[in-house]
Amino acid sequence: MKPRLLFVTTLLSTLWAVGLFSTNLSASNIAVKITRSIDKFEVKHGDKMVTVMRNQNTRAVITPTFALTSRKCPPFCIQPLHVAPGVNNMGEVELIHFMMTDLKAGTGLLIDARTPDWHARGTIPGSINIPYIEVSPSLGADEISIEDALVRLGAKRVNNTWDFSDAKKLVLWCNGPWCGQSPTAIRGLLELNYPAEKIFYYRGGMQSWQSFSLTVVPPTE
Repeated sequence: MKPRLLFVTTLLSTLWAVGLFSTNLSASNIAVKITRSIDKFEVKHGDKMVTVMRNQNTRAVITPTFALTSRKCPPFCIQPLHVAPGVNNMGEVELIHFMMTDLKAGTGLLIDARTPDWHARGTIPGSINIPYIEVSPSLGADEISIEDALVRLGAKRVNNTWDFSDAKKLVLWCNGPWCGQSPTAIRGLLELNYPAEKIFYYRGGMQSWQSFSLTVVPPTE
């Protein structure tokens, strides 16, 4: 095989394997389901509807960025499952249920707490990007950034305090169990008195999401 043809063939195979190419499939043709009862579902991402499903190529592998097993700690240290008292955790099935219920109904938000450069590489459908630094007073977040973030989360300014009675249910995530960005954001929100019972942590993040070959989309912002 000629070198150029071999390169193109290898590239196409790689793109297919990591899920960057997709095929419109009917439910009856979906062999790799999300759960026994869920083949695929739709979520609003920006102003478009996106179908979330798993890659149907059973030879697919995780992208190299998230295949690394040894990263310097700090900063890439293994995160605890419980990041703060009162904050609960979610796995993939629970997250998908959240996306199909609270996120769809507008009572919840899915927060990509990573820095904009990471967010720009692709995000979980339905996510909005609120970088952890913008809600972390102890790290120097300014009042304008904090106010903008809290308003996006459904909080209301009442005199000199914040009213969280109508604030959204939040699921925060970042790059995976070795990523401290979403735990830092969670601690920042708690510092701002965001109710712990309205905050959830998806520890698996992008690494676990991609390990199940679930849909990743470009950001909308």
